[in-house]
Amino acid sequence: MLKLTNIHTYYGNIHALKGIDIEVAEGEVISLIGANGAGKSTTLMTTCGIVSPKKGTIELNGEDITYLPPDALVKKGICQVPEGRRIFPYLTVAENLDMGAFLRNDKDKIKQDLDYVYELFPILANRRNQAGGTLSGGEQQMLAISRALMSRPKILLLDEPSLGLAPIVVKQIFSIIEKINQESRTTIFIVEQNANLALKAAHRGYVMETGRITMTDTGKNLLANEDVKKAYLGI
Repeated sequence: MLKLTNIHTYYGNIHALKGIDIEVAEGEVISLIGANGAGKSTTLMTTCGIVSPKKGTIELNGEDITYLPPDALVKKGICQVPEGRRIFPYLTVAENLDMGAFLRNDKDKIKQDLDYVYELFPILANRRNQAGGTLSGGEQQMLAISRALMSRPKILLLDEPSLGLAPIVVKQIFSIIEKINQESRTTIFIVEQNANLALKAAHRGYVMETGRITMTDTGKNLLANEDVKKAYLGI
């Protein structure tokens, strides 16, 4: 479904991604793990068109989307939940969700999707008229995921969904991520420092070090890999 081939991305003179290859099949949950500064978030930013690669190609269902702008990629079904959530703090929960559906005009299906995200996250239904900025960190993460779902994505990109959240909330968020994948067959690409949870949720995983993919396998096999255990699981 999504294919990154020989992607090289730079920030000025800094060579952030050094020829990475990643494939995501339809219906999969893929996790990309690695240390801070490895290039994980840059991978998502490049995929979403926020940063353009200097070399390589990105394909969605066989179509070259390498240099399409972010809004065009949302129309094609790629939506990112950014690191730090970045909701609209002065808009209500309901207004944030409306913004997620900004590029859509299928009102009946928008209502259907709104009901679905309120079912996924009942707390958001209870607080639909509350300003997004007054929500807790976990609730804001729920809102950010829901806002992305309102675009009806074919592939959902999640950048550090556990960042700054209490462990019990992180488990809840990952449980919902798996539910979204299973119920709606939405393809999910997760970038995450919590390697344990990310690999448990993933069908397959990639390990990134200093801008390069150094390992790929099933999530289960990576969890059992001794090098991964030592470097990322604290075992």
